Amino acid sequence: MPDTTESLFPEISPAPSAAPPVVPAAGQPLAERLRPTRLDEVIGQRQLLGPGMPLRVAFESGRLHSMILWGPPGVGKTTLARLMAQAFDAQFITISAVLGGVKDIREAVERAQAVAAQGRRTVVFVDEVHRFNKAQQDAFLPHVEAGLFTFIGATTENPSFEVNSALLSRATAHVLKSLDEADLLALVERGQQTLQGPPITPAAAKRLAAYADGDARRLLNAVESVISLSPPGTPQIDEAVLERALGEQLRRYDKGGEQFYDVISALHKSVRGSDPDAALYWLVRMLDGGVDARYITRRLIRMASEDIGLADPRALRLALDAAETYERLGSPEGELTLAQAVVYLAVAPKSNAVYSAYNRVRALVKQDASRPVPLHLRNAPTKLMGELGYGREYRYAHDEPGGFAAGVHYLPEGLQEQRFYEPVGRGLELRIGEKLAELRRLNEAAREPSD
Repeated sequence: MPDTTESLFPEISPAPSAAPPVVPAAGQPLAERLRPTRLDEVIGQRQLLGPGMPLRVAFESGRLHSMILWGPPGVGKTTLARLMAQAFDAQFITISAVLGGVKDIREAVERAQAVAAQGRRTVVFVDEVHRFNKAQQDAFLPHVEAGLFTFIGATTENPSFEVNSALLSRATAHVLKSLDEADLLALVERGQQTLQGPPITPAAAKRLAAYADGDARRLLNAVESVISLSPPGTPQIDEAVLERALGEQLRRYDKGGEQFYDVISALHKSVRGSDPDAALYWLVRMLDGGVDARYITRRLIRMASEDIGLADPRALRLALDAAETYERLGSPEGELTLAQAVVYLAVAPKSNAVYSAYNRVRALVKQDASRPVPLHLRNAPTKLMGELGYGREYRYAHDEPGGFAAGVHYLPEGLQEQRFYEPVGRGLELRIGEKLAELRRLNEAAREPSD
């Protein structure tokens, strides 16, 4: 099924005249009733819609252009495409890349040609455009180049990897962000006023905003549910009313609050402490509490670098694979891959050697002077640089015995005896440590003054 959580609003095609959009009926879902009819009604995305920002300029200048809207679910990608078509009195055609194919593209081309003959423009909006294969994406190219229609694609995936370079080069990529707490709280107020329900306490509103996790549709559905399920005569909607109305959806998992960070901390420390049973328990607690699994995957990737590092480099690849697999499968199928990654990270050998070395170097660079690069390490692309000695005494390691130029200094003067990275005696770093010890022995021997 297509991801309908991405959009706040229904598909509309403006009439050929510049008539105002139809006001949603009172019986429609709250998300429909709060559909913006003007750009100024859109909440969030100030980096695109604020004064002088790219999409604001496009609306105000009258220059309609092809674009890729990249962002998480529920941030208004489809909404902006519809408002764009409405602002330019353009026919709006939407295609789902999950359910559609080349046939749908051909039909869109025919419809665009029909209105073009009447002097009217067309916007073709492709939802989840990354789901189209190369041939399907290529089918848009000649029509975009010819100016038959304006192409707008929406994706939750990085378009650099998921959209063909040819199509991407003909469109401007705009990044949409999750709605922040202030945006979500404003939507809570709009929803409460629209439904004329009991007032929602500040604490309950914050709880709803945390539950929504930046997704406007999810938030509005929750507001509608809690108001409709509140008993008649309810004086106000507080956290207790939320618990009774939304039940399993909220659980005791207070996203953004103290308990949320306590559970994350427990998962991280269980992995670091090599306890797979406890790590699995806290993982399931997080999933059961409604946390976005993509947040968990980001934390697992962090753990693989911070707490395992080069003791087992496969851990990072496994965490990345788990994140990618979850994106493909979603819940609940993809949750098993998270469990697999958590267990592997817990039982893997641990090392924070790279993490500690990186922090030490960051601290040094921040407070140290900008030391010059040693002459033998400098690039010499010009004759003058060669005459100044740039790169003159550089020794090409591949031409040295064992592929190692013993005795060469690579750090700036004054830092040449510094050691930032000290591998631990576990996992692969045990062998790395042995190799570094041998290389340091060779360096010391090569640097000893000859008789």
